[in-house]
Amino acid sequence: MKIGFIGLGAMGGPMAANLERAGHALQSFDLNGKGNRKSAREACEGAEVLFTSLPGPAEVDAVARDVSSPVWFDLSTNSPRKIREISKNLLKKKIHVLDAPVSGGPNGAKSGKLAIWVGGDRAIYDKYLPVLKAIGDQPFYVGAIGAGTVAKLAHNAASFTVQASLAEIFTLGVKAGVEPLALFQALRQGATGRKRTFDRLPEHFLNGKYDPADFTVRLAHKDVTLAMELAAEVGVPMRVGKIALDELSEAMKRGWGERDCRVAMTLQEERAGVSVKVPDAALRDALKE
Repeated sequence: MKIGFIGLGAMGGPMAANLERAGHALQSFDLNGKGNRKSAREACEGAEVLFTSLPGPAEVDAVARDVSSPVWFDLSTNSPRKIREISKNLLKKKIHVLDAPVSGGPNGAKSGKLAIWVGGDRAIYDKYLPVLKAIGDQPFYVGAIGAGTVAKLAHNAASFTVQASLAEIFTLGVKAGVEPLALFQALRQGATGRKRTFDRLPEHFLNGKYDPADFTVRLAHKDVTLAMELAAEVGVPMRVGKIALDELSEAMKRGWGERDCRVAMTLQEERAGVSVKVPDAALRDALKE
């Protein structure tokens, strides 16, 4: 298949190379002089599908003016509003745009071990799924245009929030007298350490079931309070920890002390004005995949 590819940086270069290894003919362009075409417009000419891997919304918007391929997958981390706007405008020219941000980093781009979260026309996604699999081993259709980008931004926000929390936890543990490697090994053995970040969500949060409790709000509040007292004793600031304690304190004020500690997460649902509860049958089917 003749494919256009624009953006040959740390992520785009390896992804383009994977497409070539899969037997596709690439017309590639990069502002830094890489690629076998002299412009974005040339990279699009005659290509059945276009892929872009660019720094951000401004660069994607600039390329949008030159797109002529009938199908365009934007692999960049973009703005949902911007990609929806671009899609609406190009659909008038019968060009289908799908947002398809990736996760896995440069090593994943080289090895092909990438998540690709796609938003847009489902039929177009299905048609080009074999091509997507040449780029990454975990393509996933998320929903309408912009949905892939929402998933990517949510993922990265979660990643860096957890990162900030872990920085607090390790500085607390080490300053309180535990050797860093020993602390790391100990935390990996705990209930949280044994499961990936999102694996525990179906147990209570996604199904909206907080009774009976696996671990009560009362006990969680006590433990985080003790951790914050320890932090004060050894002089470690705990900004993220304070937020967690505030949420548990609010849950206690609601009279939820004997409910599962994850019920505190519903406070954010109230503030956001949205429910994340998933029907039991749909959740069971998803967990089978």
